[in-house]
Amino acid sequence: MSKVVLTPDILQSVSKPGRYTGNEWNQVVKEHGSVDCTFALSLPDVYEVGMSNLGLKIIYEVLNNRKDTAAERVYAPWTDMEEKMREKNIPLFSLESKTPIKEFDFLGFSVQYEMIYTNIINMLDLSGIAVWTKEREENDPFIVGGGPCVYNTEPLADFFDFFIVGEGEEVIGEVAEAFIRWKKAGKPGGRAEYLRIVGAIPGIYVPSLYIETRDENDRFCSLKPMDSTVPAIVNKRVIADMDSVEFHEKPVVPYLDIVHNRIMLELFRGCTRGCRFCQAGIAYRPVRERSMERLKTLARKLVDSTGYSEMSLTSLSSADYSCLRPLVEEFIATLGKEKISFSLPSLRIDSFSVDLAEKLQEVRKSSLTFAPEAGTQRMRDVINKGVTEDDLIKSLSAAYRQGWKSVKLYFMMGLPTETDEDIIGIAKLAKRAVDLYQEIKGRRGVKVTISVSCFVPKPFTPFQWFGQNTMEEFHRKQQLLKEHITDKSIRYTYHEAKVSLLEGVLARGDRKLSRLIYEAWKAGAKFDGWTDLFNDEAWQKAFAVTGIDANEYNTRTRDFDEPLPWEHTTPGVDKSFLLREYKKAIEGKLTGDCRRGPCNACGICPNLGVDVIDWGTKK
Repeated sequence: MSKVVLTPDILQSVSKPGRYTGNEWNQVVKEHGSVDCTFALSLPDVYEVGMSNLGLKIIYEVLNNRKDTAAERVYAPWTDMEEKMREKNIPLFSLESKTPIKEFDFLGFSVQYEMIYTNIINMLDLSGIAVWTKEREENDPFIVGGGPCVYNTEPLADFFDFFIVGEGEEVIGEVAEAFIRWKKAGKPGGRAEYLRIVGAIPGIYVPSLYIETRDENDRFCSLKPMDSTVPAIVNKRVIADMDSVEFHEKPVVPYLDIVHNRIMLELFRGCTRGCRFCQAGIAYRPVRERSMERLKTLARKLVDSTGYSEMSLTSLSSADYSCLRPLVEEFIATLGKEKISFSLPSLRIDSFSVDLAEKLQEVRKSSLTFAPEAGTQRMRDVINKGVTEDDLIKSLSAAYRQGWKSVKLYFMMGLPTETDEDIIGIAKLAKRAVDLYQEIKGRRGVKVTISVSCFVPKPFTPFQWFGQNTMEEFHRKQQLLKEHITDKSIRYTYHEAKVSLLEGVLARGDRKLSRLIYEAWKAGAKFDGWTDLFNDEAWQKAFAVTGIDANEYNTRTRDFDEPLPWEHTTPGVDKSFLLREYKKAIEGKLTGDCRRGPCNACGICPNLGVDVIDWGTKK
């Protein structure tokens, strides 16, 4: 096993050398010769982003808890380090043992968002691993994908050997065990045979075992398995009992500041609020809560093993945890004595959340964040947000009275059925938030920040058929909103429409886009999610070289009976449910939360054989 040596002159020539040195607290180092299987795990972004990903922290610990397996970390080197690596022919290497990535058995990417696709290509190239699956040699690592983007893998299909669909804590062990058996048997049949073996594991999708067909207009037509040994539909893997599954207890503690530099305690998975734009709300159903006792045990272990003084209580909607109030009170009474502070990353728009925020931020009142998502009630009903303007006003009133004077409000533009009145409504709602502070306090002094993103339709949502707004329309709406913001207490930020439109292409693309991604990378695209590094010229060149029409993927509205290139890797939702929700959206009708009311027949629980776990309803 070879090692990469980073000399002082290299480390001194790059920003934040701690991104590459390793040796952090709680890292696990094993001799590769003493194990049967090795994984390099990556979120293909810079260290500070990759180290903040909870899913990778969990998988890292699950794999390293096995005596026969070693897992190490690797992230995308920043541009200055990449330049040095290419100049000195240094291959991409792991942080723990400085082993070249090409020498691992698996390279696993957590594919969290579409704008890191070119980073994946860049990291493969830096590793000396063939970018295209069909060109890999027998001893190359297997390239594995997981994360939210597995619900449309097709734009990446020609780069990956296989994907893990859904939650990975259990299936990752099955992947390792299958590899070890195949390896000890002498690797019969080579790479192709292992892919057939792993393709039979529930929740695994092997793109090379499926054939894509296209119609006379070169539009996606179907994706079918080559034979009966692999399933036509790959359902996600799901953890039935969150109390019984492994969770990270000794996360690696970095030596430099990262995006989420704190303990992350996952309260539960899933969300049934039913926002119609939200892919995660479908992908992570059903709701499965951890018990208070399990959370208290995990919290104690995490504090003891890391030394962190802040803990984030995470979930898609943390304030929906059924036992949140007693849990918070327990933590404040026990861990609070040790100067541990707590935060909720997401708040409901109601006074209950503000009351909790008051408990969590007794000393320092930082900014409160709410997500009305739309500026008018009509639009909030279309997206099934389930909150009213009165809810927001009550929450803001409670917050202002308790000392907050900085508020962030998140919105989207470009939603289905949106009108100019809905856009102007964002400005009006922000102004009302400003005026409310003066009404309550008798003076000015509040800061209201509104952040407005460009809506991107995603697979397996009721809006998956909807055509995205054009560049011109997004720009017009952004300017319209700007013209209606006249109060200096309101700060307005918005996303670049060109990035959102590219995301729209990749989110609902097919295998044809593999060439587009490759050509964009060849032209210089990488770190596309970073505003100052986004290379629009490279992407436009790629569209020109490949002859691909972006409008075919982002702004085109799809027919309800049109074959979709993502329907073979599914979170278990019924198409009939998505269609019903789309039609209810057009009619402005609400759908209730099935966790607190009748079942809405999305199909996920019966299709996956998993039930809701809500400790607030247990006796």
